[in-house]
Amino acid sequence: MYKKPSIKEWAVEDRPREKMQAKGVRSLSEAELIAILIGSGNLEESAVEVSRRIMASVNNNLNELGKKNINDLQKFKGIGPAKAITIAAAMELGRRRKESEPDEKPKVITSGDAAAIFKPLLSDLPHEEFWVLLLNRNNLVLDKMMVSQGGLAGTVIDVRIILKIALDKLACSIILCHNHPSGNLVPSEADKDITKKIKEAGKHMDIPVLDHIIIGNGSYFSFADDGLI
Repeated sequence: MYKKPSIKEWAVEDRPREKMQAKGVRSLSEAELIAILIGSGNLEESAVEVSRRIMASVNNNLNELGKKNINDLQKFKGIGPAKAITIAAAMELGRRRKESEPDEKPKVITSGDAAAIFKPLLSDLPHEEFWVLLLNRNNLVLDKMMVSQGGLAGTVIDVRIILKIALDKLACSIILCHNHPSGNLVPSEADKDITKKIKEAGKHMDIPVLDHIIIGNGSYFSFADDGLI
């Protein structure tokens, strides 16, 4: 009876850890990298085969994999709580690496500049978050902060908190941003109302609201580009 070779019996160049040592991390596929994380597969599949099946389920898209929670990952045979947590932790590290501040403060000139800052933060979240980008007089980014976190359909915004953050950071202007987990980029009436309120409040404090960005499905909508602010 044919016995499937174990991963230890594979050719050295086909073993993810040995391949990484011999050829470097860039030589590995996403599935091979995940295989290193989970360490082993199940009775029928190697770690690499399980990982390929996981990647196939998300059309080989790491952004889609990043949306999977621990319970989702445990639906794959051979993936228990520890392995699911390891994968989720790796996804979060990747997300945080994207968020890390560069040595030089970025300058925001267009809506695309602002969207590029927020896409790594918000693109694959299953819930809504509302952030504020704080700029100095030269439109260099002073800081970015989350001001509210909600559910699938919305989040509660306190105008006073946003203005206090801007004042504390000595911001000369701000850009608002939140995500739509549904991927629908059309601003709701609630989105328009809160933008108007924050803009009016900012006028009194001499802190203009330059734009409001909505992130969804890897793309974005700009209130300023669409003449809504």
